[in-house]
Amino acid sequence: MLVLTGLVDQGEGTMCASTFFSSIVQLIPCRAAVVPFSPIPPSETCCNALKALGQPCLCVFVNGPSISGVDRTMAMQLPEKCIINFEPCTL
Repeated sequence: MLVLTGLVDQGEGTMCASTFFSSIVQLIPCRAAVVPFSPIPPSETCCNALKALGQPCLCVFVNGPSISGVDRTMAMQLPEKCIINFEPCTL
C-alpha cells in the first residue's frame, strides 16, 4: 500500500499538513465546479472548504496524481472564483 505523507513543502516556507487524499476529501464540495467544462461556479460550501484547506494544500491537490473527472486548470481557478487571495501554485 502506498502512503503519501503530509507536510509537503511548497517552497515559500509554507507547509501542507494534509495528505493528497485528505485534500481530495476536503474539496468534495467543489466537485461540481471542477468537472471539465463545468459552467457551475463554486458554492459557498466549496469556498469555505478551500479557505480551510489553504493554499499549500490546494497546490498539493493540483500537483498530485490526476483524478478522473477533475480539471486541474479549473481547480487552480477556485481561489479567484471564491475571491480568496492565494498565491498561484507552481506546476
